[in-house]
This record gives sequence, C-alpha cells and structure tokens, in this order.
Amino acid sequence: MAELHVELVAADRQVWSGEASLVVARTTSGDIGVMPGHQPLLGVLEPGSVTIRTAGESGEGSVVAAVHGGFLSFADDKLSLLAEIAELADEIDVERAERALERAKSEADAAAERRAEVRVRAAAGR
Repeated sequence: MAELHVELVAADRQVWSGEASLVVARTTSGDIGVMPGHQPLLGVLEPGSVTIRTAGESGEGSVVAAVHGGFLSFADDKLSLLAEIAELADEIDVERAERALERAKSEADAAAERRAEVRVRAAAGR
C-alpha cells in the first residue's frame, strides 16, 4: 500500500512524524483529505482536528491532533503541517478543556471558546 510521510510540527516542537495512508485537515477552503499521489498543494489550516490514518505492520490506526492555525504543504508524497499550536488528543486533559470551554462561554470570549471546542472535539476523537 502506498504511503505518504507526514510531519506535524508546532511552533515549539515536533508533534508527530511518520507514515500514513490518509490525512484529513480543515483548511480555509474546507476539509481536505490527502492521500499518496495527491496533487501538490499549499493551504492555510483552520482551527480544528487533524486525523492521520497511520499504516504499518501492526495494521491501520489513527492519530488525532487539535490544531490552531498554520499551514500545510504537500509535494512528492511528503505532507508538512506547520501549526501555530498543536497537541495530540492523548495529551489533552478533557476535564480541563471542558472547564476552559465553560469559562470562555461565560466570559463571552469567542477566540478562547473556539480553542477549547477544538481541544474537546479532538480529545473525543481519540
């Protein structure tokens, strides 16, 4: 099965790197799925979940991350996701994210509310 190499990088660290059969991300043009052999592209990431379908000897699995802005670039079966902020779903404390969401709603802070919603959704998609 054909694979593509994926690098998910935040401003402060490399979040995930490996081989995948499919990556789904939200861009300013809408949701996009990238598979091996996709046409070269450059896009702007919107806040949302990124789902990476991993492929390997142990079978297919998936990695989910919450991403808050950035860019994606694909060429020659190499996908780079360069995010301002990114965290793997497994790293998210769901209770803390839910508290942050409630606090943002009560303070009418739309930006904080959106960040918290992305984190809660990503954690639910583990």
